[in-house]
Amino acid sequence: WEKCINSLRTELNCDIYITGSNAKLLSGELATYLAGRYVEFVIYPFSFSEFIELYNTIQPNTSEADCFKKYLHFGGMPYLAALQYNEAACKQYLQDVYTSVELKDIVRRNNIRDVDMLERILTYITANIGTIFSANVLSKYLKSEGRSMATETIINYVKACTDAFLFYQVKRQDIQGKKLLAINEKYYVADHGIREAVFGGNMKDINLILENIVYLELLRRGYKVSIGKLDTKEIDFICEKQDKKIYIQVTYLLAAEETIQREFGFYNEITDNYPKYVLSLDEFDMSRNGIIHKNIRDFLTDASI
Repeated sequence: WEKCINSLRTELNCDIYITGSNAKLLSGELATYLAGRYVEFVIYPFSFSEFIELYNTIQPNTSEADCFKKYLHFGGMPYLAALQYNEAACKQYLQDVYTSVELKDIVRRNNIRDVDMLERILTYITANIGTIFSANVLSKYLKSEGRSMATETIINYVKACTDAFLFYQVKRQDIQGKKLLAINEKYYVADHGIREAVFGGNMKDINLILENIVYLELLRRGYKVSIGKLDTKEIDFICEKQDKKIYIQVTYLLAAEETIQREFGFYNEITDNYPKYVLSLDEFDMSRNGIIHKNIRDFLTDASI
């Protein structure tokens, strides 16, 4: 990395900083420390395609389906390969990463004194990734546990977590009005493997984890992502880059007719001609009425979308 960065500095004749967790600068601090123009490169944990390639160097000839099971559990943090994906070692490493981000990038940088309250907020958001977030609701939840905190303080704590790249905030978009909504956004965790190592429950919350994985993949592919709101209905992801736009619904399995009608039915009132996808772990193609169904593994390995 150091050689690559120094080479780029020389070639471009400009300063280059790496932002993110455990970096010297977080993204929001660039404007403070740098004058003039700069280019920011965001580096995400390994994608599923990258995980397959790496895992097969350790466990050759592992099927794509089995690799996906491992990916659901371990996530995409690169250093896990150096640990040979050993269960105990990987769990300890991911817990240490989480602790380092919490203490170094959140608590110390923001001079947070009430660490217990921060941990409660972290636990709440991590357990509820991909669901509508409200500072007021969280305030009531904390009050029910015998703690109280102003909603403004909660918002500041959550912002500190997103600045540290532990969570990503996703705004909701009114599809009819074509404007972003200022309230009730969603949050996704930077790496689902950290969630499993620290809090557990990834398989129990498989719907949320699959949504998290798809969201991060969309960011890797350069999409600007928002949640679609249409009256009382919601589209999981509206994805836009340049002149390209797609809609995506994510679910675990289309096992019942009710689920099929719900997931495909979300698109009934969207009349534009942009591609519309329903992603699940079903092996059979269930595309209908111009709406494309894809297996989630196939979507993650198809870089053309």
